[in-house]
Amino acid sequence: MEIEERITASIGVKEKILASPELLDTIGNVRQAITKAFSSKGKVFFCGNGGSAADAQHLAAEFSGRFYKNRPALYAEALHCNTSYLTAVANDFSFEDVYARLLEGLGNHGDVLVALSTSGNSENIVRAVEAAKKNGMIVVGMTGESGGRLKDQCHYLLRVPSADTPRIQEAHMLIGHIICELVESDLFS
Repeated sequence: MEIEERITASIGVKEKILASPELLDTIGNVRQAITKAFSSKGKVFFCGNGGSAADAQHLAAEFSGRFYKNRPALYAEALHCNTSYLTAVANDFSFEDVYARLLEGLGNHGDVLVALSTSGNSENIVRAVEAAKKNGMIVVGMTGESGGRLKDQCHYLLRVPSADTPRIQEAHMLIGHIICELVESDLFS
């Protein structure tokens, strides 16, 4: 019974996504923004904490490696992968600045930041969004239903209709995979 309940809950969140024209339109808009960035030789950065960091790294790898097609690599990077940098900045400045500081040096006008935070309130993610916007980057937030502090700070907010962290993260991967597949198709049809 417990197993079936969790599967049913996961399906329920996905059904809510499917029934939300606004969210589906936003997924389409994010697809277009990322396609445009890559078409202009731009970069796509991902950031998150914990499970969201793992999801960020997974999605970056889908772009930089491949999704379905054997094709040239796309510049996509999860910002937490350089542990020497991460620990130095966390120690010398603060953990809240680890992503923002990196984006100050790497992010350019027209690049995209995909910021994953189930709550939308993680300080290091909020600061990354602020730094990205200062650099003229397009900001995509992936959150749970409240949107948290990211709600009003992102150009595009992919707000999963759930308050349950595991169900939100499952939906983030579904949405991320859809975007990866469609962007790859746009660029390498």
